[in-house]
Amino acid sequence: MDNKGFDRNEITAYKAKMDASGKPYLFDDEDERSEEYAHFYFIGKFEGRDVIYDTVIYTLRLHHESELYEIAEHRAARHFPQYKKITYDEDENGNLEVLDPLEEEIGLFMAEVIMELEEEEAVKVKEHVNLDEHAEFGVSLDVGLHREEIDSQVIEKFIRDFNEDSLRLDTTLYSFQTQDDTINS
Repeated sequence: MDNKGFDRNEITAYKAKMDASGKPYLFDDEDERSEEYAHFYFIGKFEGRDVIYDTVIYTLRLHHESELYEIAEHRAARHFPQYKKITYDEDENGNLEVLDPLEEEIGLFMAEVIMELEEEEAVKVKEHVNLDEHAEFGVSLDVGLHREEIDSQVIEKFIRDFNEDSLRLDTTLYSFQTQDDTINS
């Protein structure tokens, strides 16, 4: 068996760690968590077999910001023939180094694109669960939920609803503003 996420011994080891922690999931310690994002593992069924789900879950606001940034980056690459991805380097004191003139211009252009997209409500997102059964480990889930933050209660409710096949996703399309205003469409 190539995918260790279906291996009975691997599942037993994960279950023991979850039981020891008192939670029905384990965070991926190699990935940073935030109030709006978490990467974790939980055990469930896939096509009648036990499996470890490798899950990332995030707020719709974070998803929206990511979509805006991706569009702005794409437009900047088209607009600037000499486009290069902006990298924020730190000096020896941990302070961000000054951007070179091209990076500065690209950054301003991208900020303008993002503001324009927000103003036009051009990007809308909705709750989703994307499943990838061809993952290297277990089954991958990519989850966006309309929550203010991703905490243990949100994670545990998601796992319970997902495993009980009672998960209901909000199909409303949302657009967010940087000023923390939510607009429904």
